Amino acid sequence: MFINTRSALARTYRDVVKNQTFQAAAALSYYTILCVFPALILLSAIMAHIPLPHFFQDSLIAMARVLPPGTMPAVNSVLQDILTASSGAWLSLGTLGTLWLVSSAFDEMIEALDATYDVVEHRSFWRTRLLALALAAIATVFLICAIATMVLGREMGDWLAARLFLTRAFFLLWRYLHWSIAVAFTVLAVACIYFLAPNIRQRFRATMPGAVCSVACWIGLSYLLGIYFRYFGNYNRTYGTLAGVMGLMTWLYWAYLILLAGGELNAELARARNTSPSTAEPHRAAVPSVVKSNHVRPQDSR
Repeated sequence: MFINTRSALARTYRDVVKNQTFQAAAALSYYTILCVFPALILLSAIMAHIPLPHFFQDSLIAMARVLPPGTMPAVNSVLQDILTASSGAWLSLGTLGTLWLVSSAFDEMIEALDATYDVVEHRSFWRTRLLALALAAIATVFLICAIATMVLGREMGDWLAARLFLTRAFFLLWRYLHWSIAVAFTVLAVACIYFLAPNIRQRFRATMPGAVCSVACWIGLSYLLGIYFRYFGNYNRTYGTLAGVMGLMTWLYWAYLILLAGGELNAELARARNTSPSTAEPHRAAVPSVVKSNHVRPQDSR
């Protein structure tokens, strides 16, 4: 098992280079920069109806713990200018454009994950767009749950302790447990993307290794980039007022590269277990697919 895992990791690195994963990560970061501000504005309008005061502002503070230093001031400045102008008019007129940008980002992700499994995308244009929107909604729900767990962690601990009459040891444990719950929600969001996006049928638990590795690497990435931007990378001198946006794009690029590499890892582990996508149960009909070795073999897909 150890040998299979080690060889799967080696093949993952090879396929990341071969499948143009770096270019796909760059495209995803570009799409995200285009839609991140409209999406946050739309999200703020939706969160205004949640009976939790200052939840959106607290969520931005929680995001600042993950993103590179200097990113959130630029984000907050843009959001404050637009929301102060007319958030209601924006919500009514710009929602369709935001949904299109978000679906474009997730559609690019579907295409990149199809490449990791060597499958041909035969689903219709509108079906993949609807799937992209569904993936965006699922990921947003799980990430909001993760942020809510971080923001409301102390209040949730007090509520549980009052209802269940728990001891002081629970408070000491909850300090670390609620962060673990937030990470678990993030892992579920990534696993759902790995499970639903590629045009292949697989078991949900088969997506967990890549999801766990991706989230763990995300946490390490955020920590290391925080050190780099704080002490070494002087983006203010190079980009001036655009420093925060360029820092965000850098973080997004590496985050998406990690996400796509996790998908490659899942595909290679499936092949190592002799349950590669070529032998998986088809969703609808079998179609031919060109694999990486430049020869043709039957390929089961959705």
